[in-house]
Amino acid sequence: MGQDRKYTFSWDHIGDIADGRPNLGNTASVEAYRLMQFSCRDVMEQYLGTEKTDEVFYQAGKLAGKEFYNHMLTPTKDFNEFLRQLQLALLELGIGILRVEKTDLENGELVWTVSEDIDCSGLPEMDFEICTYDEGFISSLLECYSEAPFLVKEVDCWCTGDRTCRFSAKAVK
Repeated sequence: MGQDRKYTFSWDHIGDIADGRPNLGNTASVEAYRLMQFSCRDVMEQYLGTEKTDEVFYQAGKLAGKEFYNHMLTPTKDFNEFLRQLQLALLELGIGILRVEKTDLENGELVWTVSEDIDCSGLPEMDFEICTYDEGFISSLLECYSEAPFLVKEVDCWCTGDRTCRFSAKAVK
């Protein structure tokens, strides 16, 4: 599969926003983002099924988290500084408001919430969590910071009646 690929992600694909969008700038609506995300997800599910689509979204989130960490954050060994940078970047980009509910670095367990999540806040209830991409994104951010793999699972979601998305993260040992 690697040989016949014509598209490999690069941070360069984000482009020069100032040059390419001199009038509209670095803004777009949440509706536009969700239109792209959920139409892609629908088509992928038709071709791949739900389980494989979830795997793809998780892995896409992992790739995005790694690239985000490498291009938007300054590496640090100070966990509080890592969190401060991450919270600020997510807020400035309008992705969501990150809060920490539990941090047990010694045992590799964390619980984070993301309020006003760009992926799902305001959606109707669906009886299932939908932030699979976010799970991979957070997993990769934690792995980049700690240099240890993490498994992240959304345990509460706007779409299950909660008004924040809650993610449980556990280091893989």
